[in-house]
Amino acid sequence: MKTREPTQIVTAHRQLEGGGFVVRRPLPGAELEMVDPFLLIDEMGPVEYAPGKAVGAPDHPHRGFETVTYSLAGEFEHEDSAGHRGVLRAGDVQWMTAGAGIVHSEMPSRRIRDEGGRVHGFQIWVNLPARLKMTRPRYQEVPAAKIPQAASVDGKARVRVVAGEALGARAVIDTQTPIVYQDWSLEEGADVTVPLPASHNALAYVFEGTALVGEREVRDGQLAVLGAGDAVRLRGGKGRLLLLAGEPGGQGHQAIGGPLHHASVVPVPKPDEIAPVEIGRRVEAVQDHERRAASLPMAPHVGECTHAEAHGIECA
Repeated sequence: MKTREPTQIVTAHRQLEGGGFVVRRPLPGAELEMVDPFLLIDEMGPVEYAPGKAVGAPDHPHRGFETVTYSLAGEFEHEDSAGHRGVLRAGDVQWMTAGAGIVHSEMPSRRIRDEGGRVHGFQIWVNLPARLKMTRPRYQEVPAAKIPQAASVDGKARVRVVAGEALGARAVIDTQTPIVYQDWSLEEGADVTVPLPASHNALAYVFEGTALVGEREVRDGQLAVLGAGDAVRLRGGKGRLLLLAGEPGGQGHQAIGGPLHHASVVPVPKPDEIAPVEIGRRVEAVQDHERRAASLPMAPHVGECTHAEAHGIECA
C-alpha cells in the first residue's frame, strides 16, 4: 500500500455570492482551477443570520454535471421546474444529477427567514462524462439518519460516508461515476489509514481545526491535493475534514469534455461533446429551458429573498 502525500495545499478564498451569501471556496481559484472530476467546492458559512436577513437562490438552471449538497446546519426549502420540492435539514444530503437540465430554486426555510439561525453546509459540483451530459435529471435525497457512519476501534476517528466506503461502512448513494465523499472527525491522537482507488484524483479539505494529511499539517480552510498512491493517512490534531476522490475523465486537472475557463467555470466542449452549463451567466441553459419548458410547471420562488447565486445549498 502506497500512502498518498499532499502535492499542493491551497487556501480557500472567501467571497460573497449574489445577495450576500458567504462562501469559502478552495476550488476553483487563482491557485487551482479544478481537479477532475470536481468542478467546484463551496463551503457555505458558517453564518448566523439575524431574523429577516437570510438569503438564498431563486430559480436558476444547471446542466451537464451533478451538484452534491451536504447540510451541516440550518434548513433549506427547494423546488424545481418539474414540481419536485422538499426540505434539506442538518446532516441531510442531496445528490442532484442535472444531466439534460433542470431549473430550481433553493431558499432558507421559512423558520430561518423569520427567526434567523445558523447556516452551514457544502456544495460540490461533479462533472459528468460526455456520454451522460444529457442524461435524464434525477435526485437522490438521503436524510441524516440514513447516512452510514463508522468509527475507528479507539473511537478517535469517526466518519460519515456520503459516497464510497470507509471503515466497513458503504454509502447508500448511487453515483454516475466512481466517487469518494467522506466527512471525517478526528480527535487528538486519531490515526487512520483510508484506502483510495489508485486511479482516482483525491483531495482533503479541512473545515474545522487542523489535521495531519500524510505528513503535512492542513489547517482550517485549506485544501490538500493528494499525489499518487492507494491510501491516505489521516491523524489528529482535533479537526474535521472532507475526503474527496473521483475517477478522472482523461483530462488530468481539466474538466471532462474540455478545458476549464476559470472566470466563468465553463468546461468548453470538444466538437463532438455536449457543453456543460455556463455556470456564471447560465445563458445557454436558460435559453434551452425557455424553448422546451412551456409545458412544465415553473416552480415559484420559495420566498422573497435577494438572489445569492447558485452556490448556496444546492437542492432540487
